[in-house]
Amino acid sequence: MRGTARAGLAGLAGAGAGAAAQFATVVLVTRGTERQTAGAFFTATALCLTAAGILRLDAGNGLVRLIARSRPLGYGPARGYVRAAFVPVAALSLAVAAVAVLRPADPASRVLAAALPAVVCAEVAVAATRGFGAMRPTVLLTGLFLPSAQLAGVALVLWVSHTGAGGPAPAAVNALASVNAVTSVNAVTSVDVLEAVGVDPLAALAVAWAWPYAVVLAAAALWLRRRLPRGPRPPGAALDLWRDTWPRSAAAALQSVFQRLDVLVVAALAGPAEAAVYTAATRFKAVGQLAGQGLAQAVQPGLVRALAEGDLPRARALYQSATMWLVVPTWPIWLGYAALAPWLLGVFGDGYASGVPVALVLAGTMMAATACGMADVALSAAGHTRSSLVNLVAAVATTVALDVLLVPSAGVLGAALGWSGGTLVKNLLPLWRINWRYGLRPFGAHSVSALTPWRPPRRTASPPASADMNDADRGADGDLCRAADHDADGDPGRDPDRAAEHGAGGEPGRRAGGRR
Repeated sequence: MRGTARAGLAGLAGAGAGAAAQFATVVLVTRGTERQTAGAFFTATALCLTAAGILRLDAGNGLVRLIARSRPLGYGPARGYVRAAFVPVAALSLAVAAVAVLRPADPASRVLAAALPAVVCAEVAVAATRGFGAMRPTVLLTGLFLPSAQLAGVALVLWVSHTGAGGPAPAAVNALASVNAVTSVNAVTSVDVLEAVGVDPLAALAVAWAWPYAVVLAAAALWLRRRLPRGPRPPGAALDLWRDTWPRSAAAALQSVFQRLDVLVVAALAGPAEAAVYTAATRFKAVGQLAGQGLAQAVQPGLVRALAEGDLPRARALYQSATMWLVVPTWPIWLGYAALAPWLLGVFGDGYASGVPVALVLAGTMMAATACGMADVALSAAGHTRSSLVNLVAAVATTVALDVLLVPSAGVLGAALGWSGGTLVKNLLPLWRINWRYGLRPFGAHSVSALTPWRPPRRTASPPASADMNDADRGADGDLCRAADHDADGDPGRDPDRAAEHGAGGEPGRRAGGRR
């Protein structure tokens, strides 16, 4: 547990640093360009990240699971798994990028389309390193380097565009030396120099945002090359990987759409300027997303092993500990954001204070979501990927329905309410499912001890099965591994939920060994 705690803290630290750098990047863009330009930039990057999330086909998480499972074999099949993941993902992303580049579009869209293969493959390569139990590449590359390099690139573009016109460096760039000084930033909208030499300002910002992905991809590939064992390619590696991964690909695609759908809807229905206000007001949403992502990356391998082995007490401990590690650092942020929203949104420039109601909705929703813990991660780790997919479909449908209904009349507040409704559906449905099926709850006996992970656990006598496991535990733990395998295989003739509910002999409540 202490090893998982260290990895979780490392993931949270990287996520926090990344969120701070992303926040500073948004400040630079909103203070350094007109709202119309800022909104167009945010919409283009959101579209690029959405497309990348779809094109990854969830290969990264598939590699994490299979490489972690190959540890008893000395990671022998890992090289075959990595090759099997990259070939279709790279081919598909290159094909989509080629089509997008050749289509008539603005220069910024062409830049991001050309960078799409690097954006896609970089995340898959970094995810593969976590299959070996290593968090350092993830923290250093995607947690620290990527957002920091994007921040530096955007700052350089704005500095060049302004100082080239004969003026002083933008206050927004100078403010990078002190986050607290960001309130003194003066609006900078000079992009005359770039336009004078025939460079589209949006295209320059897109280049500054996209180039770090190539460095991340190269560094992660080098790490994998030195870590992967050499040997003959194991037979059936591609079949093993995609048989386990393809059912989750649709869920991963929907998850990517759900994360940024609100920005795209606001841009389509209310225009780029309103999209800029909405992006600024919901910028702190990245804090919760990155914190949850960093924690999930650390906890997921252990949670998969615990559930696959039917070790529900350990799964319960991991789930409750991860929930506390998520709630304790983020709730003060949400409360502070709600209280200071008028001042914080003023940091982004004139006209952005209108997003205060959005900030209040965001803060309340994220507090409720973090209190649910990593419910969807636990549901997927238990093998119920079809249930996870249904939950995501319900969340996306809720968001779209509310956005279409509310955005035309309420603007950015309507988009926030739509996102809030979808987020609550996305978290409450899997929480209900894992609580009903396996007795996993976000808070419990392990919550307090999670705050002191450096202390060794107390040695107590193991309680009888009836005291520690409820009916759902007794009926599910013996067949949990088989339920996950059948669900991952996508066998249409076997319902994974009923596989977990019935024992090997087909009787409700019977364990795998035939005992009642």
